Amino acid sequence: MKNLFIALMAIALLPSIQSFGQSKDKANFKEYKPGYYQNFILKDVRHIKEVKKAAKKDKRFQMDQSGMELPNKIADYKDHTYWHQPTTSQGNTGTCWNFSTTSFFESEIYRLHKKEVKLSEMYGVYWEYVEKAKGYVASRGTTVFSEGSESNAVTRIMKDYGAMPREIFDGFKDGRKFYSHAAMAKEMKTYLSNIKATNAWNEEDVIATIKSIMDHYMGTPPAKFTYKGTEYTPKSFLKNYLQLNMNDYVDVLSYMQQPYWKQVEYEVTDNWWHNKDYYNMPLDDFMAVLNYAIENGYTVAIGGDVSEAGFSRETNVALIPDFDIPSAYINDAARQFRFSNKTTTDDHGMHMVGYMKDKNDKMWYLIKDSSSGSRNIDVNSKEFGYYFFSEDYVKLKMMDFLVHKDALKKYIKKFK
Repeated sequence: MKNLFIALMAIALLPSIQSFGQSKDKANFKEYKPGYYQNFILKDVRHIKEVKKAAKKDKRFQMDQSGMELPNKIADYKDHTYWHQPTTSQGNTGTCWNFSTTSFFESEIYRLHKKEVKLSEMYGVYWEYVEKAKGYVASRGTTVFSEGSESNAVTRIMKDYGAMPREIFDGFKDGRKFYSHAAMAKEMKTYLSNIKATNAWNEEDVIATIKSIMDHYMGTPPAKFTYKGTEYTPKSFLKNYLQLNMNDYVDVLSYMQQPYWKQVEYEVTDNWWHNKDYYNMPLDDFMAVLNYAIENGYTVAIGGDVSEAGFSRETNVALIPDFDIPSAYINDAARQFRFSNKTTTDDHGMHMVGYMKDKNDKMWYLIKDSSSGSRNIDVNSKEFGYYFFSEDYVKLKMMDFLVHKDALKKYIKKFK
C-alpha cells in the first residue's frame, strides 16, 4: 500500500518535474572581442595601455540567440515609439544615470510642451560632484564619492541648480569626441582622501578645490546664458522655458527587503545620499505601472542589471534563458533572491522610449542607451545605441524606474 501511494505521488508530480527539466535555450562560451568602447572611446581618450589590456582574450558564457526570431529592429516598434533625442555616448564615464534621466526629461519637455531641447548632461554631473563633496565633508568621509548616482539625483540637481542646453555647456575640452572622467575622478578622490587624512574639514575650501579640478577637465558652466534670443539663469531656464516641475516625478521600486506600499531607501551604493523617496510595491504592480506608463504616452528612465548571460551585444536583445529561470517562475522572491546574492546589481541607467507586443502578447521594450555596449554594430544602423528588452528581463532584472507621477495615480493612495 505504501509503495502504491509513492508510485501514485510520483505520477502526479511528473508534469511539474518535467517542466523544470525541459530547458530549450542554448548557451556556449564566446570569445570576447574588443568593440566600440576599445576601438573608438578609449582611442579618443588615448588610454593606450587600457586598450591593450581590454583586448586580452577571454571567453564569456552567454545565451546563444542565433536562429531566434527577435524584435530587434527599430521598425518593429514604429507604432509605439515616443519622441526622444538621438542617442548620445557617455564615453569613458560612469554617468549613465545622468544621460538616461536627462534624455527622459527631454522627452517629458516634448510630451508636455512640444519643445525639442537637447539638455546638457555635464551640467548635472558637475553639480552632483559638488553635492557629493558636500556630503563627504558633512559625513567626515563616510559617504561614497564615485562617478555613479541614481535617476532621482537628476531631479534633485535640477530642482536646486536648474538646467541648461548642451550647446551652452557640453563639458568637452581639448578637442575630445568622447567624455573621459577617469583622471578627473582620480584627482578629486585623491584630494578628498588627503582631506580625510589631515582632518581638514573646511567645506568652503573643499568645494572650491573640487570645482577648480572640474573646471580644468570639463570647463565652467555659466551662471547666465542666452538661448533663442532670451537671457536665462539655469533656474529661470528650467522654470520659464522648460516648464518642468521636479515635484511631479517619482521613483518606483520593487524589492522585498523593505515593506511594500511605503516610501523606502533603495539600498545600493549609488544612492550615496540614502534617499528614502522610492515607492516600493509588489512586482505585479511594479510591472502594471510600468506598462501603463509606456502604453499611454510616457517614457521611463529605468535602471538595473545588464551583465547577464541572456544579454547579447550581438543582437542587442536582453532575454532570460530558461536555464536561468523559466518565465513562469519569475516572481518577487526570484527577483529578491538575485538582488540579495548580488547576481542582480545596480549596473546601468537607460531610457525606455517605446514598446511592442509579440505574437504571444508579450511586451517588448525599446531602450535608448548611452553606453558602448549598444554600439557594437554598424554606426550607420538605425539600431545603433538601442537595446531591446523582453518583458521577462525587465521583470527579473530591472530594479527601479523614474516616471511622471500621473502614471502612479491609481496606486498612490495605497502608500502610507
